Amino acid sequence: MRFRPCIDIHNGKVKQIVGGSLKDAGDSADENFASEYDSTFYAELYKKDGLRGGHIILLNPPSSEYYQATREQAMKALETWPGGMQIGGGITADNAGEYLEAGASHVIVTSYVFQNGEIRWENLHKLKETVGKEHLVLDLSCRKKDGGYYIVTNRWQTFTDVKLEVSTLEILAEYCDEFLVHGVDAEGKSAGVEENLVEILTEAVREHPGISVTYAGGIGSLEDLERFRNISDGCLDITIGSALDLFGGTIPYEEIKHCM
Repeated sequence: MRFRPCIDIHNGKVKQIVGGSLKDAGDSADENFASEYDSTFYAELYKKDGLRGGHIILLNPPSSEYYQATREQAMKALETWPGGMQIGGGITADNAGEYLEAGASHVIVTSYVFQNGEIRWENLHKLKETVGKEHLVLDLSCRKKDGGYYIVTNRWQTFTDVKLEVSTLEILAEYCDEFLVHGVDAEGKSAGVEENLVEILTEAVREHPGISVTYAGGIGSLEDLERFRNISDGCLDITIGSALDLFGGTIPYEEIKHCM
Protein backbone atom coordinates (compact mmCIF):
# COMPACT_ATOMS: atom_id res chain seq x y z
CA MET A 1 0.00 0.00 0.00
CA ARG A 2 1.33 3.39 -1.00
CA PHE A 3 -0.01 6.84 -0.26
CA ARG A 4 -0.77 8.74 -3.47
CA PRO A 5 -1.09 12.51 -2.98
CA CYS A 6 -3.49 14.80 -4.83
CA ILE A 7 -3.90 18.33 -6.14
CA ASP A 8 -7.54 19.06 -7.00
CA ILE A 9 -8.04 22.39 -8.77
CA HIS A 10 -11.38 24.22 -9.04
CA ASN A 11 -11.95 27.77 -10.22
CA GLY A 12 -8.18 28.28 -10.36
CA LYS A 13 -7.58 27.27 -6.73
CA VAL A 14 -6.45 24.13 -4.95
CA LYS A 15 -9.53 22.77 -3.18
CA GLN A 16 -11.19 19.76 -1.63
CA ILE A 17 -14.88 19.33 -2.41
CA VAL A 18 -17.69 17.02 -1.36
CA GLY A 19 -18.01 14.18 -3.87
CA GLY A 20 -20.96 14.46 -6.22
CA SER A 21 -21.59 18.14 -5.40
CA LEU A 22 -19.69 19.54 -8.38
CA LYS A 23 -21.87 21.28 -10.97
CA ASP A 24 -20.74 22.86 -14.22
CA ALA A 25 -23.62 25.36 -14.03
CA GLY A 26 -22.24 28.29 -12.09
CA ASP A 27 -18.98 26.37 -11.46
CA SER A 28 -20.33 25.48 -8.03
CA ALA A 29 -19.35 22.82 -5.50
CA ASP A 30 -19.67 22.20 -1.79
CA GLU A 31 -16.20 22.98 -0.49
CA ASN A 32 -14.41 21.28 2.37
CA PHE A 33 -11.28 23.34 1.93
CA ALA A 34 -9.81 26.09 -0.26
CA SER A 35 -6.04 26.50 0.00
CA GLU A 36 -4.14 29.74 0.40
CA TYR A 37 -1.30 28.08 -1.51
CA ASP A 38 -1.08 27.41 -5.22
CA SER A 39 -0.43 24.09 -6.94
CA THR A 40 3.36 24.51 -6.97
CA PHE A 41 3.47 24.47 -3.15
CA TYR A 42 1.97 20.99 -3.10
CA ALA A 43 3.94 19.71 -6.09
CA GLU A 44 7.19 20.85 -4.47
CA LEU A 45 6.22 19.14 -1.22
CA TYR A 46 5.39 15.85 -2.90
CA LYS A 47 8.58 16.04 -4.95
CA LYS A 48 10.68 16.66 -1.84
CA ASP A 49 9.11 13.64 -0.16
CA GLY A 50 9.45 11.43 -3.25
CA LEU A 51 5.71 10.71 -3.49
CA ARG A 52 5.28 9.59 -7.08
CA GLY A 53 2.02 8.67 -8.76
CA GLY A 54 -0.24 11.28 -7.21
CA HIS A 55 -2.91 12.93 -9.30
CA ILE A 56 -3.73 16.44 -10.43
CA ILE A 57 -7.41 16.89 -11.30
CA LEU A 58 -8.89 19.81 -13.26
CA LEU A 59 -12.41 20.21 -11.87
CA ASN A 60 -13.61 22.83 -14.38
CA PRO A 61 -14.75 21.93 -17.91
CA PRO A 62 -13.24 23.72 -20.93
CA SER A 63 -16.47 25.73 -21.22
CA SER A 64 -15.95 27.32 -17.79
CA GLU A 65 -14.73 30.90 -17.43
CA TYR A 66 -12.31 29.52 -14.83
CA TYR A 67 -10.89 26.78 -17.05
CA GLN A 68 -7.76 28.65 -18.13
CA ALA A 69 -6.90 29.58 -14.55
CA THR A 70 -7.42 25.98 -13.47
CA ARG A 71 -5.35 24.68 -16.37
CA GLU A 72 -2.54 27.12 -15.62
CA GLN A 73 -2.38 25.83 -12.05
CA ALA A 74 -2.24 22.25 -13.33
CA MET A 75 0.54 23.01 -15.80
CA LYS A 76 2.58 24.75 -13.10
CA ALA A 77 2.36 21.64 -10.93
CA LEU A 78 3.55 19.46 -13.83
CA GLU A 79 6.41 21.84 -14.50
CA THR A 80 7.38 21.75 -10.83
CA TRP A 81 7.70 18.00 -10.80
CA PRO A 82 8.05 16.59 -14.31
CA GLY A 83 7.35 12.87 -14.41
CA GLY A 84 6.13 12.81 -10.82
CA MET A 85 2.36 13.18 -11.14
CA GLN A 86 -0.61 12.12 -13.21
CA ILE A 87 -3.28 14.47 -14.57
CA GLY A 88 -6.98 14.17 -15.31
CA GLY A 89 -9.94 16.30 -16.29
CA GLY A 90 -11.15 16.65 -19.87
CA ILE A 91 -8.46 14.36 -21.29
CA THR A 92 -8.96 13.01 -24.82
CA ALA A 93 -6.77 11.31 -27.39
CA ASP A 94 -6.35 14.71 -29.03
CA ASN A 95 -4.94 16.58 -26.01
CA ALA A 96 -3.36 13.78 -23.94
CA GLY A 97 0.04 14.16 -25.60
CA GLU A 98 0.20 17.81 -24.62
CA TYR A 99 -0.01 16.93 -20.93
CA LEU A 100 2.56 14.16 -21.23
CA GLU A 101 4.93 16.59 -22.94
CA ALA A 102 4.29 19.07 -20.11
CA GLY A 103 5.52 16.53 -17.57
CA ALA A 104 2.66 14.22 -16.64
CA SER A 105 3.66 10.61 -16.10
CA HIS A 106 0.13 9.44 -16.98
CA VAL A 107 -3.16 10.88 -18.15
CA ILE A 108 -6.35 9.97 -16.28
CA VAL A 109 -9.46 9.46 -18.40
CA THR A 110 -13.16 8.94 -17.69
CA SER A 111 -15.76 10.66 -19.83
CA TYR A 112 -13.87 10.25 -23.11
CA VAL A 113 -14.10 6.48 -22.67
CA PHE A 114 -17.47 6.18 -20.92
CA GLN A 115 -20.14 7.95 -22.96
CA ASN A 116 -23.90 7.55 -23.32
CA GLY A 117 -23.90 4.95 -20.59
CA GLU A 118 -21.41 2.59 -22.18
CA ILE A 119 -17.74 2.03 -23.01
CA ARG A 120 -16.61 3.75 -26.20
CA TRP A 121 -14.18 1.09 -27.33
CA GLU A 122 -13.00 3.08 -30.34
CA ASN A 123 -11.89 5.91 -28.04
CA LEU A 124 -10.18 3.49 -25.70
CA HIS A 125 -8.26 1.95 -28.60
CA LYS A 126 -7.35 5.42 -29.85
CA LEU A 127 -5.98 6.41 -26.45
CA LYS A 128 -3.92 3.26 -26.20
CA GLU A 129 -2.46 3.90 -29.64
CA THR A 130 -1.88 7.60 -28.99
CA VAL A 131 -0.33 7.66 -25.52
CA GLY A 132 0.47 4.01 -24.89
CA LYS A 133 -0.93 1.67 -22.28
CA GLU A 134 1.93 2.57 -19.95
CA HIS A 135 0.81 6.22 -19.73
CA LEU A 136 -2.94 5.67 -19.28
CA VAL A 137 -4.96 5.58 -16.06
CA LEU A 138 -8.67 4.81 -16.26
CA ASP A 139 -10.84 6.54 -13.68
CA LEU A 140 -13.53 4.06 -12.66
CA SER A 141 -15.08 6.23 -9.97
CA CYS A 142 -18.46 4.84 -9.04
CA ARG A 143 -21.64 5.17 -7.02
CA LYS A 144 -23.94 2.56 -5.58
CA LYS A 145 -27.15 1.66 -7.42
CA ASP A 146 -29.38 -1.42 -7.27
CA GLY A 147 -27.00 -3.15 -4.89
CA GLY A 148 -23.94 -2.70 -7.10
CA TYR A 149 -21.38 -0.07 -8.02
CA TYR A 150 -21.68 1.65 -11.39
CA ILE A 151 -19.13 3.90 -13.06
CA VAL A 152 -20.18 7.56 -13.10
CA THR A 153 -19.12 10.38 -15.42
CA ASN A 154 -19.76 14.09 -16.01
CA ARG A 155 -18.48 15.34 -12.65
CA TRP A 156 -19.79 12.11 -11.05
CA GLN A 157 -23.38 13.11 -11.87
CA THR A 158 -24.23 10.59 -14.62
CA PHE A 159 -24.53 6.85 -14.12
CA THR A 160 -23.27 4.59 -16.88
CA ASP A 161 -24.51 1.05 -17.48
CA VAL A 162 -21.03 -0.27 -16.68
CA LYS A 163 -21.00 -2.17 -13.40
CA LEU A 164 -17.71 -2.25 -11.54
CA GLU A 165 -16.86 -5.90 -11.05
CA VAL A 166 -13.69 -7.99 -11.09
CA SER A 167 -14.37 -8.89 -14.72
CA THR A 168 -14.64 -5.19 -15.63
CA LEU A 169 -11.17 -4.45 -14.30
CA GLU A 170 -9.78 -7.58 -15.92
CA ILE A 171 -10.98 -6.51 -19.37
CA LEU A 172 -10.00 -2.85 -19.08
CA ALA A 173 -6.55 -3.66 -17.66
CA GLU A 174 -5.52 -4.61 -21.19
CA TYR A 175 -5.69 -0.93 -22.12
CA CYS A 176 -4.19 0.91 -19.15
CA ASP A 177 -1.41 0.94 -16.59
CA GLU A 178 -3.52 1.73 -13.51
CA PHE A 179 -7.01 2.41 -12.21
CA LEU A 180 -8.15 5.33 -10.03
CA VAL A 181 -11.39 4.60 -8.18
CA HIS A 182 -13.27 7.12 -6.06
CA GLY A 183 -16.06 5.79 -3.88
CA VAL A 184 -18.09 8.87 -4.77
CA ASP A 185 -20.80 8.43 -2.15
CA ALA A 186 -18.08 8.55 0.54
CA GLU A 187 -15.82 11.11 -1.16
CA GLY A 188 -15.17 14.22 0.91
CA LYS A 189 -17.31 13.07 3.84
CA SER A 190 -14.69 11.38 6.07
CA ALA A 191 -17.33 8.85 7.10
CA GLY A 192 -15.41 5.65 6.42
CA VAL A 193 -14.54 3.81 3.23
CA GLU A 194 -16.93 2.03 0.90
CA GLU A 195 -16.02 -1.37 2.28
CA ASN A 196 -17.86 -3.47 -0.31
CA LEU A 197 -16.16 -1.52 -3.08
CA VAL A 198 -12.75 -1.99 -1.47
CA GLU A 199 -13.45 -5.74 -1.28
CA ILE A 200 -14.24 -5.87 -5.02
CA LEU A 201 -11.06 -3.98 -5.90
CA THR A 202 -8.97 -6.16 -3.59
CA GLU A 203 -10.37 -9.33 -5.14
CA ALA A 204 -9.46 -8.04 -8.60
CA VAL A 205 -5.84 -7.34 -7.59
CA ARG A 206 -5.50 -10.69 -5.85
CA GLU A 207 -6.79 -12.57 -8.88
CA HIS A 208 -4.78 -10.46 -11.30
CA PRO A 209 -1.54 -9.28 -9.62
CA GLY A 210 -0.64 -7.08 -12.60
CA ILE A 211 -3.60 -4.78 -11.89
CA SER A 212 -2.78 -1.59 -9.95
CA VAL A 213 -5.57 0.32 -8.18
CA THR A 214 -5.63 3.54 -6.17
CA TYR A 215 -8.73 4.02 -4.00
CA ALA A 216 -10.12 7.32 -2.72
CA GLY A 217 -13.11 8.16 -0.56
CA GLY A 218 -14.20 8.23 3.05
CA ILE A 219 -10.99 7.94 5.03
CA GLY A 220 -11.34 10.44 7.87
CA SER A 221 -8.98 9.13 10.55
CA LEU A 222 -5.97 6.93 11.15
CA GLU A 223 -8.43 4.28 12.35
CA ASP A 224 -10.20 4.41 8.98
CA LEU A 225 -6.83 4.06 7.27
CA GLU A 226 -5.99 0.99 9.34
CA ARG A 227 -9.41 -0.47 8.58
CA PHE A 228 -8.75 0.09 4.88
CA ARG A 229 -5.36 -1.57 5.17
CA ASN A 230 -6.93 -4.62 6.81
CA ILE A 231 -9.78 -4.97 4.28
CA SER A 232 -7.47 -4.51 1.29
CA ASP A 233 -4.65 -6.57 2.81
CA GLY A 234 -2.31 -3.85 1.58
CA CYS A 235 -3.12 -4.66 -2.05
CA LEU A 236 -4.47 -1.21 -2.94
CA ASP A 237 -2.88 2.22 -2.92
CA ILE A 238 -4.71 5.05 -1.19
CA THR A 239 -5.25 8.75 -1.69
CA ILE A 240 -6.63 11.05 1.01
CA GLY A 241 -7.95 14.55 0.42
CA SER A 242 -10.00 16.66 2.80
CA ALA A 243 -9.18 14.54 5.87
CA LEU A 244 -5.47 15.33 5.49
CA ASP A 245 -4.06 18.15 7.61
CA LEU A 246 -2.64 19.69 4.42
CA PHE A 247 -6.26 20.36 3.43
CA GLY A 248 -7.76 21.30 6.79
CA GLY A 249 -8.28 17.79 8.14
CA THR A 250 -6.81 15.92 11.11
CA ILE A 251 -4.77 13.09 9.55
CA PRO A 252 -1.08 14.09 9.78
CA TYR A 253 0.57 14.14 6.38
CA GLU A 254 3.97 13.62 8.02
CA GLU A 255 2.71 10.41 9.61
CA ILE A 256 1.27 8.76 6.52
CA LYS A 257 3.35 10.08 3.63
CA HIS A 258 5.41 6.92 3.51
CA CYS A 259 2.83 4.42 4.79
CA MET A 260 3.42 0.97 3.38
